[in-house]
Amino acid sequence: MKAQSAGQRPVDLAREHGISAQSVRNYESDGVIPPAQRSASGYRRYTARHAAALRAYLALVPAYGYAVAGEVMRAVVAGQSDAALRAVDRGHARLLRDREILDGVEEAVQGLVGIPAPEPPARAVPIGAVAHRLGVRPATLRKWERAGIVEPERDRATRQRVYHAADVRDAELAHLLRRGGYRLDHIAGVLRQVRAAGGPDALAESLRTWRQRHAAQARAMLTAAARLDEYLLEEAPQ
Repeated sequence: MKAQSAGQRPVDLAREHGISAQSVRNYESDGVIPPAQRSASGYRRYTARHAAALRAYLALVPAYGYAVAGEVMRAVVAGQSDAALRAVDRGHARLLRDREILDGVEEAVQGLVGIPAPEPPARAVPIGAVAHRLGVRPATLRKWERAGIVEPERDRATRQRVYHAADVRDAELAHLLRRGGYRLDHIAGVLRQVRAAGGPDALAESLRTWRQRHAAQARAMLTAAARLDEYLLEEAPQ
């Protein structure tokens, strides 16, 4: 038999989670918890059903983000559990894709960490000089540019491509990965991460942090699943 409650005030639900009573009212207005019952004098009264909905929503947020958490709870409150579960499934699929991308980036970066970088040119150089340095044709570098692997600037006067030290580094890394058999789209993804991190060694450290975040998100998803199931049990017909 389901637990019954004589009725809780917004502040009673709020106290469990360290949030304000106004937040509880806002969640009700947003449709992520069911509408409150009203006393004869018009005051809100919440039951175990509302408490379970609030626990589920607040557990879903760290697992899937505010947008998906809201989508899931509005669906289940409306009795559309299939739509809610589909949103949860999409969240798991995204995390799996992120893990697979991370695996691929880590594999590629392992071959780059600790390799002394060649001495970069003292000033920006044209595409021909970079091609000669790598032993490839300029057309290859242009192809890499179209794939998003290198991002050389254009000289304002001549509109010719010019490669700064960081661009040459990216071209060197791309050349190494290409020799390792990686596809251009994969190399482009790795190089975007390298640029964001500030180099392959910094990226390797960032990847460890991202791995930890993925693990934390997966654990949060497990907690959210349990809380959502508790709410669905509250909603199930007796």
